[in-house]
Amino acid sequence: MSPELAVDIGREALLIATIIATPILVTGMIVGLVIGLFQALTQVQEQTVAFIPKLIAMVLAMGLSLPWILTRLVEYARELIVNIPTALS
Repeated sequence: MSPELAVDIGREALLIATIIATPILVTGMIVGLVIGLFQALTQVQEQTVAFIPKLIAMVLAMGLSLPWILTRLVEYARELIVNIPTALS
């Protein structure tokens, strides 16, 4: 296996991980922003007010995007397995 191929595989793995994590992280960011705005307007500075809704929203986002995430992971794994013979030569 050439170093260029190893770098390409690593870059593709990082790209897939970033793409897969994006819906969950964006959901947490949006809910955090809304809760932060609510806390600033009402001056309620309780940590659980921010944590619990973000946790619930992120779990819900992960549940809804799980079929898409699994599809992306299976496609990436299939591509890696199919390219094993060319990587070894």
